[in-house]
Amino acid sequence: MAASQLLDEQDERDNGDFHVMVMVEDRTRPQTGQTRPSPDTPTSNQVADRPNDSKPTRLARGFRKALRKNQDYICIAIPKSGVSRLPSEWWKTGVAFIWAGFNLILTTVMITVIHERVPDKSVSPPLPDKFFDYVPRAEWAFSVTEVNGMILVALWFIQWLFLKHRAIVGRRFFFLQGMLYLYRMVTMYITTLPVPSMHMECAPKLHGDSHGKIKRVLQLVSGGGLSITGSHLMCGDFLYSGHTVMLTLTFLFVQEYSPRSLLWRCYHVICWLLSAVGVVCILIAHEHYSVDVVVAYFITSRLFYWYHTMANNQALRGSPYNYLNRTWWNLLFNFLEKNVRTTVPCTFSWPVSLPPACFKNPCKSYSKVQSTRDE
Repeated sequence: MAASQLLDEQDERDNGDFHVMVMVEDRTRPQTGQTRPSPDTPTSNQVADRPNDSKPTRLARGFRKALRKNQDYICIAIPKSGVSRLPSEWWKTGVAFIWAGFNLILTTVMITVIHERVPDKSVSPPLPDKFFDYVPRAEWAFSVTEVNGMILVALWFIQWLFLKHRAIVGRRFFFLQGMLYLYRMVTMYITTLPVPSMHMECAPKLHGDSHGKIKRVLQLVSGGGLSITGSHLMCGDFLYSGHTVMLTLTFLFVQEYSPRSLLWRCYHVICWLLSAVGVVCILIAHEHYSVDVVVAYFITSRLFYWYHTMANNQALRGSPYNYLNRTWWNLLFNFLEKNVRTTVPCTFSWPVSLPPACFKNPCKSYSKVQSTRDE
């Protein structure tokens, strides 16, 4: 009885795995008048001279005999180690950071330009707002909004630092932030609203003083665009609310890139309260019209959901029936997400890798699978 082995290596490029197929086939030779002993059957002299077989050898021989007996196929999946399905590509994260910073500075410049167009409140009084009709203004409320925003951004920054795939998540955050500020710049410019409340004191208009406008831009950027830092004294950036954008976007990322256990759900509730209270306090402070807050929330949440729907569903990217591919920023999306082949898991790691010398292991490590064959 003779045995033959066929190794067939097949590269399935769809799922990125290699499969090794082993076939063991038995062929029975026709019987003749003279019977010859099988090569596997030891003679009496060989039995006497051979030492006792070791246990691994007996196991290997038993496995081989089982294959010959069953004539079965064994499919062994070996993952492809050469290509990562979640590459970091930090240079793309740097590009997304520049995109966000560019749009943030451009928005600041636009606020300086629009400030010169805001009508005086003695000429154009605030527009009617239903929320303002029922809720009186509280002076302390806007400070609560900005403090909540800073806490929420700090929590997200710490969480982002410990994410394993922080490069991918970071460029998604920067890209969406840049997109939202770009849209905000457009809506502010095309429609200039009067101040929402008579309490607002706007800085004097500079008209043709370019040096003064540049100084205001630098002051606004250095202060983070916050009123509590005394850097935001200009008016006109009402439609839509930048504070609502940051509160909403930060919470959505905190929730998306964290586990769903009970302890983390409590953390989600805390972050949601910080975001919701901050948004409501914007209206209580009468710093924005209600429509500014509603539009900001709607655009931020929809853009976040659209982006992550396309990023987490590989089948949608090349589908002709995916109408999200028709967005004008689809080329930028393909640039950032081209090599991301699966959903980003919520796994954490240390932000700084320790030197390998700290983890010396005296034990041997093997990189190849060794097999024993009978001679």
